[in-house]
Formats: sequence, C-alpha cells, structure tokens
Amino acid sequence: MRGGTSRGPYFRAEWLPQDVSKRDRVLLSAMGSPHELQVDGLGGGNSLTSKVAIVSRSTRPGCDVDYLFAQVAVDTELVDTRPNCGNMLSGVGPFAIDQGLVQAADGETRVRIYNVNTRSTIDAIVQTPGGRTEYEGDVRIDGVSGTGAPIRLSFLDAWGSVTGNVFPTGHLQDVIDGVSVTCIDAAMPMMIVRAASLGVSGRETPAQLDANAELLERLESLRREAGLRMGLGDVADSVIPKPVLVSEGEDGNTVTSRYFTPHKCHRSHAVTGAIGVATAFVTPGTVAFDLGATSRSPGMHRIGVAHPAGRIDVDVELREGTSSLEVRGASLIRTARKIMEGQLYVPAHLF
Repeated sequence: MRGGTSRGPYFRAEWLPQDVSKRDRVLLSAMGSPHELQVDGLGGGNSLTSKVAIVSRSTRPGCDVDYLFAQVAVDTELVDTRPNCGNMLSGVGPFAIDQGLVQAADGETRVRIYNVNTRSTIDAIVQTPGGRTEYEGDVRIDGVSGTGAPIRLSFLDAWGSVTGNVFPTGHLQDVIDGVSVTCIDAAMPMMIVRAASLGVSGRETPAQLDANAELLERLESLRREAGLRMGLGDVADSVIPKPVLVSEGEDGNTVTSRYFTPHKCHRSHAVTGAIGVATAFVTPGTVAFDLGATSRSPGMHRIGVAHPAGRIDVDVELREGTSSLEVRGASLIRTARKIMEGQLYVPAHLF
C-alpha cells in the first residue's frame, strides 16, 4: 500500500514469525536489503519505499488495532522499530477494515490506532460508503500524483510519548557544538536546527542537501549528541532523533522544513515530523518560533509546513497549560492506496 508519501507492505502480525530476530530477517529479505536497489525484494531503493506496517487486533481498552512500524534499512542489515511513521499510518485504518479487524460503518468509520513504537494513540477517519473502504476521491496531497479519498489522522497523546517529555532535555533550546537546537518529542523525537546556523538557506532541494557531505556530517554529529541529551542513548544505529532544518515561511502561519530520515533528506515530509515542526513553531522559545511566528490564543490554528514537494497543513490545538499555552492535539489529512494483495515469497531457511 501507499500510505501518504511512503510505500511498503502491510502485514497482520500473525503472518510473521513471533520471534523478533526471525521476523526482522524475514522483513530484510522481503524488502531486498541490504542492497542499494533492493533488487531482490519489494523495496524501492529509498528509505521512503522501504517501510513496513504490522497490524493486529488491539487488547488495549478503547483501541481497535495495534500498529507497529518498521523502518528497514536499504543498504545495511537493520530493522528499526523505534520511530513511528505517520505516512504509513495513513494506510492502517483502511487495511484494518479490509482485513475485518474493524467493522465498517456506512459513510465513514473511525479506527482508533495504538502505535506500539511510540505508545501513542491516533484516530483515523476512513471513508466507508456502503460499509466498504473507499480509496478513490478528489483529495490531493503534495508529493503524490493523482487524488484519493481523505483520511483524517488525529494525534491524541503524541507529546512526550517516547521520552516522557515534549522537551526531553528540559530546555526549549540547547547549544550543541556552538549551534542552537530544539530537541522535541512531539509525534517523533527530533532535533530541529535553523538552516542558517549551518550555512544553508533551508530551501535547497533534497539532492542538493544530500550532496553536501560537510552538512550531513555536521548534522549527524549534532544528532548523536542530541540523542544522548534526550535520554535515547547511543543513536548511531537508530533513525531517531530525526534532524530537521527549518527556515522562514511565507507568513506567520507557515514554516519551511527539510526533514532528514536521518541520513538523507526526505523528498517531501514525514507526517509525524510535520506535527513536531508545527508544535515547535507555535511554542515560544524554540528555534522554530524564532523564525517569525506570533503569539497565539487558545483554540485551533492551521500551520503550513512547506517541504520540497509542497506543504502539509497541520491543525494544532492550543490549550492553557501550567505556565503557558501548550499543544494538546493535532490533525491532518492524508490519502492511501491499495496497490496489491497476495503472497510474498522469502527463503524457507529464514524461518
């Protein structure tokens, strides 16, 4: 399935080995890793097309399904289940309905999803006219050709879900190697830095940023130290925290972002990353807020996160906190498409 601007196989948990090491070997084989083209599997030779969603019926009160995301490395033998992926999340609701894990209503169906990776809960509103999943529609999202039926994702408790705090270092800004950064855990642990602090505009194409070896080396050094300060330990073999470059948007309600995965620039933008960037943008004192955001009143605010393929609009809800306004909810629209359904063959010895 395509979920948002990502693509990968969706499995029910019982279709895979229950032993984690065996499961990961199967996933590596399924995607064709390690190989730069993933020629022997389903992967597309890019981190955005080397993703896996594992779905099962949930036993947690109030939740319909559990969703475990796996990022399968392209050219190394690594399966990372520490992050979430909001784009692949877009396909979880439709998949769960199609698989009979959730009973569809006539019109639209709410699927409450528990993300195992980040221990957070998301509501997905899926279009189900006549009690059947509808994939076709007129909604267009940047980074995807064509249109599809809208899927609204509402993140209910994604703030601090991985580290325990929205700002896990205890500061809105930290200085690492002379560079001011914001370490944030909002849907995805991230390290946000102003592009100008690293000598770039923040409006470069992904190819231009990927070709800047000095920039990538500096970002990785900052990311590893940020991971330590965020309590994530040695993150050399993990894809979190994600490094993000931010720069000015077109007005006080938009911010420009370049999101790394973490060693290459995303061709568009991660959904979870957009929520984290929007959260930082509306929070006074962060490096993103300093780009020109204005103080806001309680209520819903639409923040545009500009990325290489267009923009993602995030609706953030601000409520009164203990000492200031805090983000307590966020939602956005995605689309998904079922591409194929069938049997995947992997070598028997992996089992």
